[in-house]
Amino acid sequence: MAGIRVQVLGGFSALRQDGSTIALSTRKAEALLAVLVCRPGEAQPRERVANLLWGDRGDRQARHSLSQTLTSIRCALGDAPDPLVAERETLCIDPDVVRADVVELAALAERDDLDSLRKAVKLCRGPLLDGFRLHEAAFDEWLSQERSRFHHIGLAVLTRLAEREAAEGNVAAAISTLERALALDPLSEECHRRLMRIHLDRGNYNAVIRHYRQCTELLKRELGTIPEPATTALYAEARTRLKEAPQSVTEASPAPPPAEERQDIRFCVTTDGVRIAFATAGEGPPLVKTANWLNHLEFDWQSPVWRHLLHGLTGDFRLIRYDERGNGLSDWKVDDFSIEALVCDLETVVDAAGLDRFPLLGISQGCAVAISYAVRHPERVTRMVLHGGYAKGWRARGNPSEIARREAMLTLVREGWGQDNPAFRQIFASWYIPEGSLEQWRWWNDLQRISTSPENAARLMTDLGNIDVTHLLPQVTMPTLVLHSRNDAAVPFEAGRVLATSIPGARFLPLESRNHVILEQEPAWPRFIDEVHSFLRADKV
Repeated sequence: MAGIRVQVLGGFSALRQDGSTIALSTRKAEALLAVLVCRPGEAQPRERVANLLWGDRGDRQARHSLSQTLTSIRCALGDAPDPLVAERETLCIDPDVVRADVVELAALAERDDLDSLRKAVKLCRGPLLDGFRLHEAAFDEWLSQERSRFHHIGLAVLTRLAEREAAEGNVAAAISTLERALALDPLSEECHRRLMRIHLDRGNYNAVIRHYRQCTELLKRELGTIPEPATTALYAEARTRLKEAPQSVTEASPAPPPAEERQDIRFCVTTDGVRIAFATAGEGPPLVKTANWLNHLEFDWQSPVWRHLLHGLTGDFRLIRYDERGNGLSDWKVDDFSIEALVCDLETVVDAAGLDRFPLLGISQGCAVAISYAVRHPERVTRMVLHGGYAKGWRARGNPSEIARREAMLTLVREGWGQDNPAFRQIFASWYIPEGSLEQWRWWNDLQRISTSPENAARLMTDLGNIDVTHLLPQVTMPTLVLHSRNDAAVPFEAGRVLATSIPGARFLPLESRNHVILEQEPAWPRFIDEVHSFLRADKV
């Protein structure tokens, strides 16, 4: 039975069976294990391995350095089983001792069932040995080749998963999977075509046209080429169907397209180089919604957790919202999740959307971002609505019981995020939407998998726990409405009361609900949306 786990996708880590980290003494030791686990059970000549890692030292010195490194690895292992099969002229990894993510990925990629493909996708955490370089020409060449190999395996797994999801009728999941594949390889015309075909079959002709234009711009800018005829044919078919659609209606005017088709998705880049996706939908005066956890610009429109809110706002307002860094359609690979970085996302979106003055809507963590922005730019924010928010994150609040619960949840997130695991789904969903239906819980589970990665989820939970904008509350100058569910288990009711007490002139509206997100079927929903509309319309009177 395997006693050591080595992960090389997205970076390097080596773990004992109990989960403790094996701290190797040098980068060369990590590189040596990586070289061996990429070809498990395959005996590799010592001379080749030594030249890969110490090619500039001469054969004798290189082999001596290899022997020293093998000794250091064994010392670092301590009581853990020895994973190295070292013969006089060859080296290899014992596959019975070592579990490696690249080995599991290759094995799962050979299968075609939905569960195996989903497990394979979870293993694709990033490029092989991401951020790793030894400045050894032979090793860097090996790394480039191996990265390319696993890149293509990951891309193939994503496209096959999307195909299976679409075949089983889970179109929203298939779209999200293809978008993730395009994030991995934006120049893959095959992925663009698959996504265009799904939208075409659903009658989302505008989405087909939008993706074709994005594909065309990318190919022209990066490769100096134009789309293949098969890609252009899908675009032409979408344009033809779009022109013919009104003619199929005899008397009545054609129904307007669904709101999710009428939203305009664009991208902007923050000062620290993170690409943020933002969308505009609806007509009327602008309303900016700050990003919060478990959002996805396209997926939210179909979700019974969020769609009623979006429809409720876009009827009277031009709603501008965005996926925060590390989530949804925005860049997932980011270094900074601090409150300053999240405010930077909002500042970038507002400027890219060309807005001057507008009200802000914050939900959950989005409340702290809205407060920070409003204090920093009081001349631009007319009114502010805060729901389910807090000034201090869970760790900053200092409640030992809450901190213990959150730490336990962090462990569950790292282990179970996005898995089709009923036990994890029930724990997580019952915290945020305890009164949700089975359908809403299922969609919440899908949102976990689609909106962000396990690593980003854990980092977000950790960084959000340290937020503290208490000192900013007395500086808020615009009219503010604070709403909070009385029995919210995710964010204590007292946190909402602190906001209302500390913001000058704020109005506080308790809601009779146990849900962190107010759901459409509960009595609190009509009051919530009516109060928000009344408060925001006050500027028109």
